[in-house]
Amino acid sequence: MKNLFTIGRILFALPFGIVGLNHFLMKDTFLEIMQKTSFIPDSGFMILFTGLVLIVASISIMLNKFIQITCLSLAGLLLIFILTIHIPGLFAEATMPMALFMLLKDMGLMGGALMIAAYYHDKN
Repeated sequence: MKNLFTIGRILFALPFGIVGLNHFLMKDTFLEIMQKTSFIPDSGFMILFTGLVLIVASISIMLNKFIQITCLSLAGLLLIFILTIHIPGLFAEATMPMALFMLLKDMGLMGGALMIAAYYHDKN
């Protein structure tokens, strides 16, 4: 069971690292989306900063270091994404279908992060 949990933890963390890299590689795409629907100021800096945070969180989870605080922080970041990017995107006709998909995805990932944090809290 321990090996299964390790594989699950790494599979959970890997997409965050890839999306974090995409924040650097596809900055213009993220900037275009954020300018249409987001309330976040200075979007260019925030895209790069968020990418870095996602990469660091992914590495932390994969290396099994600071898991509880990392997953709680990641859940908070995902909640910020939902409130400031995805919910406003639901009100723009052009971005509504994708915003709904991204909202549901981030809600599921937030639940996974909270479950991992709870597991590590109970373990300690």
